[in-house]
Amino acid sequence: QLPLVESGGGLVQPGGSLRLTCAASGIIVSIYRMSWYRQAPGQQRELVASVTKEDAITYADSVKGRFTISRDDRKNTLYLQMNSLKPEDTAVYYCNALRTTHDYWGQGTQVTVSS
Repeated sequence: QLPLVESGGGLVQPGGSLRLTCAASGIIVSIYRMSWYRQAPGQQRELVASVTKEDAITYADSVKGRFTISRDDRKNTLYLQMNSLKPEDTAVYYCNALRTTHDYWGQGTQVTVSS
């Protein structure tokens, strides 16, 4: 069983919203630095948002004010609420868990923003 499984991607019109979910198993998200990354075709993977085990949150400048990262420790799940989506948000979104030498990635979920 994969330690991280993303869901919630899809096709949405510009200005729309999606909520991505990253379900973790075999690891405890509250003790990891949990992050969302994305990779558009022909582009490098980039950090979208992260939350540390101390609950410090950072966002890429391009998503500030539009995206919200959150973590539910009881459900052992990470979320990314994405509002006011733009075509340039189109990418595969990946969940990541990082702690010392332990670095886990999900398989990704496709987000397409298009009219």
